[in-house]
Formats: sequence, C-alpha cells, structure tokens
Amino acid sequence: MRSTTIVLAASVAAGTFLHAQTIDSATFGAMEARALGPAVTSGRVTSIDGVASDPKVLYVGAANGGVWKTANGGTSFKPVFDKYTQSIGAITIDQAKPETVWVGTGEAWVRNSTSVGTGIYKTKDGGDNWQLMGLPKSERIGKIVIDPKNSDVVYVAVLGALWNASEDRGLYKTTDGGATWKKILYVDADTGCTDVVIDPQETSIVYASTWQFRRYPWKFESGGAGSGIHRSTDGGATWEQVKEGLPQEKLGRIALALAAGRPGTVYAAVESTKSGFYRSDDAGRSWKRESTQPPIGMRPFYFMTLVPDPKDYQKIYKPGMLSIVSKDGGKTWTNFGNATHSDHHTMWIDPTNTSTMYLGTDGGVYRSNDNGVTWNFLRGLPLAQFYHISFDMEHPYNVYGGLQDNGSWGAPSASKAGEVLNKDWTNVGFGDGFYVWAHPTDKDVLYSQYQGGHLLRYTKSTGELKAIKPLEKPGDPKYRFNWNAATALSATDPNAFYAGAQYVFRSKDRGESWERLSPDLTTNDPAKQKQEASGGITVDNSDAENHCTVVAIAESPLDGKVIWAGTDDGNLQVTRDGGKNWKNVVANVPGLPKNTWVSRVEPSHFAAGRAYASFDGHQTGDMATYLYRTDDFGATWTRLGGAGVTGFAHVIREDLVKENLLFAGTEFGLFLTINGGKQWAQFTGNLPGVAVRDVKIHPREHDLIIATHGRGVYVLDDITPIRKLTPDVLSAPLTVLEGAPNKIRFSGMVQDFSSSDEFSGRNPQDAAFITYYLRDRAMTGDFYVEVFDAENRLITKMPAGKRRGINRVPFAMRLKPPKVPPSAALEGGSLQGPMLPEGVYTAKIHKGEELYLAKIELVGDPRLPHTAADRKAQQETAMKLYRELERLAFIAAQVTDSRDQLRAADAKSALAGKLDEFHKTLVATSENRLSGEVRLREQIGELYGEVSRYGGRPTKSQVDRVGVLTGLIDKAGAEYEALMKGDPAGAGVKRLTRAEFDKRQ
Repeated sequence: MRSTTIVLAASVAAGTFLHAQTIDSATFGAMEARALGPAVTSGRVTSIDGVASDPKVLYVGAANGGVWKTANGGTSFKPVFDKYTQSIGAITIDQAKPETVWVGTGEAWVRNSTSVGTGIYKTKDGGDNWQLMGLPKSERIGKIVIDPKNSDVVYVAVLGALWNASEDRGLYKTTDGGATWKKILYVDADTGCTDVVIDPQETSIVYASTWQFRRYPWKFESGGAGSGIHRSTDGGATWEQVKEGLPQEKLGRIALALAAGRPGTVYAAVESTKSGFYRSDDAGRSWKRESTQPPIGMRPFYFMTLVPDPKDYQKIYKPGMLSIVSKDGGKTWTNFGNATHSDHHTMWIDPTNTSTMYLGTDGGVYRSNDNGVTWNFLRGLPLAQFYHISFDMEHPYNVYGGLQDNGSWGAPSASKAGEVLNKDWTNVGFGDGFYVWAHPTDKDVLYSQYQGGHLLRYTKSTGELKAIKPLEKPGDPKYRFNWNAATALSATDPNAFYAGAQYVFRSKDRGESWERLSPDLTTNDPAKQKQEASGGITVDNSDAENHCTVVAIAESPLDGKVIWAGTDDGNLQVTRDGGKNWKNVVANVPGLPKNTWVSRVEPSHFAAGRAYASFDGHQTGDMATYLYRTDDFGATWTRLGGAGVTGFAHVIREDLVKENLLFAGTEFGLFLTINGGKQWAQFTGNLPGVAVRDVKIHPREHDLIIATHGRGVYVLDDITPIRKLTPDVLSAPLTVLEGAPNKIRFSGMVQDFSSSDEFSGRNPQDAAFITYYLRDRAMTGDFYVEVFDAENRLITKMPAGKRRGINRVPFAMRLKPPKVPPSAALEGGSLQGPMLPEGVYTAKIHKGEELYLAKIELVGDPRLPHTAADRKAQQETAMKLYRELERLAFIAAQVTDSRDQLRAADAKSALAGKLDEFHKTLVATSENRLSGEVRLREQIGELYGEVSRYGGRPTKSQVDRVGVLTGLIDKAGAEYEALMKGDPAGAGVKRLTRAEFDKRQ
C-alpha cells in the first residue's frame, strides 16, 4: 500500500513524537555553501615550509585560513586542515620524514584582530589525516623545531594569551613524538616564548627568546623584565639568560636564527630602546650589535623573524613592512621584495636552489625564481579576511565587503563564465576595508569604509571616490572612531545612512552633511583614550587602539525611530524617538561581564521591541559566547548561547521569514538554531571552522551570505529548506522540504583561457533540487526519485540521497542530450539537451513501499528581458530541432546498420556501397577533422546549438531554416527507403526499428 507525502507525513508526525531529534551538524545534511573567493587579494600568510628533498612540495599557513599544500611549486593549492582551527602560527616539516608535518595553531603576529589556536597538530601522511598532539591552552604558537637527529624530539615556542595572563606560556619539549610534553622554559604568566633554534650539530645546544607583552582594547604593551635570550647546553634541562653585549635597557620581542653552516654564529633581531641586529660568534655566550637601521625594529609585534640563506652564512633576510637583506652578516641592509604586497611575515628559500624563494605577506604568497629580483603572485589561495558583508538587488546580485589590509571589493554571486574568477572581483575602496553598502535605489553608488571611520562614496560608472566622513564642528570634542567603526543603512529610509564615533550620526544626502543624533554613548573613560604610549618600547599608535567608541548601529525595520547602538566599552543604548532620548540597557543583560564589547545588534523583523545582541569578551581573555534577545526594548534580556555553539561571538542574525531561525557567527564558525536559541548546531557543509564575522540573508534569493575572516565569502543557496525544519519534521521518517522556485539559467558566453594557478568560485549548481529531510540514514530497500511533467510523462529517474538530515537530489533542468549520428567534424561535438519548459513538475520519492510527492516549480531566468511568449517560442523551436536531430540519428543508424548487414553477407555488395555514399551526405565522415566537411547532421546541430543557447525568441531566419532542414530530413528518409526497395538485396536486410534504436542509446 502506498500513501502520498501529505497523508504519510501527517500520520507519522502525529504518532512518533518520541522520535523527535535535537539538531546537530548532520541535520543540514547535503546543504553546502559555495566559496566565491576572492584570491585576487589573498590574505595574511603567517608561515611557509617546504620539503628540502622535493622543493615543489610546500605547506602554507594563514592567519585565519588554515593550511594549504602545493605539490607543484605553487601553481595550485589544496586545503588540508579544514577540520581544525584555521588560525596558524607555525608549520614545520620533519625533513627526515617529509610526510610528517607539525602545525602550531594560533597566529603569533599579535595585532588587534588576531585569532586564537587550540594546540599543536601532526600529520604522518602529508596532510590527509591530522592528530591533536596537545598544548590545547597554548593559544599562540610561534615556532616549532625538530631535532634533526631524532624526529621524536620537538621544541615548541608558545607565546600564549594575548589579552590576559596565562601560565601556559613558555618553551615546551617532547621526546616521544608528542605523546607527552614538558615545559622546559618559563618566566611568568605575562611572558611567552617567541622563538627557538637548535644547533644542528650539537643538538643539545638550544637558544630561545622570551617576550613580555600584553594587548588591551585601547593599547598594546611590548617589553619588560621577562624578555630576553636564553641558552641551554643540555637540551633544555637548564638555562642561562644571556646578557653580555645585549642592550641593558628593557627588551621586547626578539627573533633568533643560526647562520648556515656556522652553528656557532647566532643572529638576533632585538627590540629595545636601542633596537637593532645583533650577532654572536661564540655560540650565544656574548653578542655584538651590528646594525641599528630603522627597518630592523619596525613594528616588532608584527614583524620579527629572521631567515638565513641556506648556503651563505653571511646572508640573512628580515621580513617586515618591506623586507630587508644583509649580505655581510648583518652590518648593512638593503630593501628586498619591493614588488609585492607590503607586510611580510615569513619566507622559505629552496635549499637546493637558493634563487627560488617564497614570501608570505598580508596579501598572500609570492614566488621568485631569480633571488628576489622579480616576483610573481600565486593566485590560488582564497584567504581573504572579510569583516562585513552586504549585497545589492542586481541579477545576479553582487556581494560587497571590506578586507583586512586589502581594501573593499565586490563581485557577482554568480558569473556568466560559469565560475567566479579573480577578474570578476572589483576594488571599491582601500585601506583596511570594513563596511560596504550599496545604495538602495541608485545602482551607481556604493559607500565604503576603511579604518578609523573613514567613509567613501564610490561611483561605479566613473570610479570616483569622495571622502564623506563626519568631521568635527567648532566647539566639538575630537571624534573617536573605532578601527572598525559602525556604519549602517537605514532600514526604512533609502536615503538615510548612519555612522558612529562616540556619537551616532545620520546623513540624508549621501554623506554631504551629517546630523548628530546622540550624546556620547560610551563610558568616555579618559584612562582608555590615551594612546600616546601604545606599543610599549616601540611606540605604535594607529586607529586599532581607538576606544570608547560606537561599534554597532542598527535601525529597526519596523519602526525607523527605534535605533540601537553598541559600544566597544560595553554600553548598549537604544532610542525610541529617533535620537532625542537614549537609554543604556546593558545593566539589564544577565551574566554579562562589565565593559564587554558589543559586537552586533540585530533588530527583529517580527516585533518592534525585539532585538538580538552579540557581545565579544575575548579582548579581556573571556572566550565565552554571549548571545542575547530582548522583547521589550532592552528592559529584560534572555541569554541564547548554550549547547552547540562555541567561540566568541561576532554576529547574530534573525531570519527574514522564520522568526525562530537564527544565525550566529563566531571565531570558530557558523552556527544555527531553529528554536530561537534554545539549542545550536554548527553548519559544516563545505564551510570550515573559520571565523565568521558577518552573515546576511538576501531577501529575494533567500541565500545566506557568509563573510569569513580568512577564507573569503561563502554563499549558502536558498535556505528555504532550513526554514521548514520543525519538531514535527525532525520526528517524521521523511518529510519533503520544498524550496523556492528554480530559475532556468542560460549561461552567457565568455571566451577565456584561464590557467591552473587561479582560484575559481563556484556558481550555483545548474539544477533544481528535490529536497527532503530523513530522520535516519536509509540503509536498506529501494530508494529512488522520479520526475514527471504536467502531462505525467516521466522525465528522469535518479537514485535518492540516503544520508541523515537534509538531502538534496539535483534534477537537471534539461532533457537528456539529443541522440545524434556520430560525426567526425569538429562541429559535430556533443550537444546539451534543451531546457525544460517553465511550469510545475512532480517528483515521486519512492522509499520502499512508501511514496512521497514533491512539487518542483521552474521559472524563467530573471536576468533576461524576454517575455513569456519569447521564451515559449524558443523552447518550442529548440524541441522541434531536438526531435529532428533524433529523427536524423535514427535514419543514419538505419543506413549504417543496413550497410553493415549487407557487407557481412557480401563484401562487394553494390547496395552497401550506395548506402555508404548516401551516409556521407548525412554526416561528416572524413578522417581529417579540419576538412571543413559540413553535412546535414552538422547543419541541424549548429542551428540547434544556436537556438538552445539563447533564452529568447529565435530569429525569423532560424525558424525558416528549421522548415528547410525538416524537409531535407524528410527527403533523406525517403531516399533511404528508395535505395532499400530499389535493390533486391534490400529485401534480405532486417530493418532497425525505432524501439531497437532507442534501446541502443
């Protein structure tokens, strides 16, 4: 007995509530996000190591983008660490066993936006499988060194926490391949270990540098009594702090290196009031300052590594804002690597050919084959670090956002070329990019922002940028704009635009003028506004230390007078009268530590008094997830974070359609709840556990647009099935989840010759989907899907998806390719099937004896201007040509089948010869594919291709040509019959039937 979906789903849901499941990552099943890139900007690279015995094999570690491997010297890369923490501090290959690679997580270049790690990992099979080897509270690992004489002996320099004290800092050692660890050098809870090197000949001699440092939201401190160089001669059992020849003043960060082939010569770049390059020629016992050139001490928290040439002991490189190189052991230095993105963090030099080197920068990886004279950018690493994301309403819509140190960019969510390439991305702003907004009604205008609240109005047609940042008026105090200052479009007025300093500003004339809507909404703490000494030993004042500022602004989409504002020093303010009066409601938020940064406010689309807020406490060492909801304009709050969500929170968003569906982006990924925050699950469908800084929902396409800080932009196409997950759905054995109408897309034509070295983002799959939820994985029995048209004719039969959770069975919106006679001509290649007509189709899901029905609606491509009548004419013409191609294929098959039977009976058959000559009039047969031979098959195939590729009405010439070709096929069929009946030999031939022909195909 079969029952339809409706009857079965209702009866099962009512009777099996005991089977109700909580959600987890498997719930979302086959739903996968697609990566758009970009790789044109790439992103910050923190570490590179290569295999000395096979220099084409390298591993690249990114600040927030995981580990990538190349086996061809950088022409192409693949990610090999997506299941684990994406912030990478150090990579070291065991050169004695090159398939063994160690990865230390947690970036060591401690800027304000740096992420955190979760320990040290190891692979023994070149990155296919990884194992956590310990140090889970290390947070940041700066260096990993393997004893070249014993692979089981490994030293790990742990910087530790950036924002708080930690006793997990120090130098660690394992002697059993990572099974156990011992802390062998520790100063105090404020001092980490930043570098370690060992003598390759006398491996018991070890050098390590320690660094006292701390970052606060409003300043950075580098240096103190804990910083120094330490030396051990017994493998780290005992240590002495080396001071002879080093600065006697307070020390900061220190980089160490051994000269190639001269283990007694040790180099050090030392931060102090007398920052410089130091050298020891007595195995680190005493030191001599060789140079104090300014680049050596520039921004040591961000640039402090030394890379010795593998063959020349006098040659050493120091990556920095721009790198420098010394060829005389550190006495003099010259610029190096100028033709690259600035901000260099790591370098690997091929030890077998030192003219080949790889440079890791804030903008990706560069390769030089001529000792750094020239460089080429490796275009296959999509490591973009987005802060915010937005979209427009074009067809296809564009996505926009700002990137760390790489400006602001936009690209189509789908490309006419079939994949989103680097060239599809357009630069729309500069600096450290943050927000980008498309003007709601003027397609030519974008607003973009870079660090410190600098706002730009960008005119797309001309490329002009106009600065529109609010400026102080006479009598005003200095405006304080955060490094990542708040901006927002009005949700109710297309001409209104907000910006935040310590005040909230609004412009109604595209930034030409601004009105102040609020008093100072921050704590206005003077102690947190003195930046002059930020940096510690090395003064480093930038907009990154601006504090007591507004960092989140949002207007209610239901009431334009309700505006929310959150600050970096922990105030959460709301006005209900358009800015005349503000109320600080943060004291009403339960369980929230004082002064916790407000990372986002999300007014509800369903109730004016409802709003959501995320808070981020990691700047004080608090890694908890803080997510809240209010239903009464902030008078009371309910905490939403709980089981299933991890990482400090960057953003919370409410769905536009289902009010209990929420999305949260944290430092460790994207999380969803379908019950208003009672329970969460991580979304892992082709999305690694990368920091998610922003998410937006496209109101027309129902796509979830995801801004990651390390892997670029992802799009989860059509979240309609997720909206339909309810307790009843989770309880039932199978429930159909019908999605939005499916757009029939006609691809544009692009002549392009891309190469293997470029990353490409995926377009949406050119298919409709039959989507359903399975409570349990289907293990046994028949399970398949059939699709029928409106006349109940079978279109296709496909295997069903069997995984637990959401399954999506792709249904090509085309018929099968036409049956065509084989052709030797270049023009005789394979042809696509025609697009199916618009309309409603029925999917029948057969699961054992049960039957479920699903509706599939196909609609026209909204990008194209064609009328319904035009689209119908195109489809009818394409189908006529489709049928004529198959009719010709049948005639040609009859001809060759009859010919072959006659030759088998008589090799000299005259009729066989006539049939062979006739076949040559139907199909190109010349062995020379460039002969230019065009026969009936090539003529009709060319016309079919022209008509089927275009989404609108065919030309009159094309329609007329269909009639001509149809007549020629009629004539061909008649001629075949005449040949067979005109020769007595034809009577002995068994004619090929259409049924037999179709079965062959």
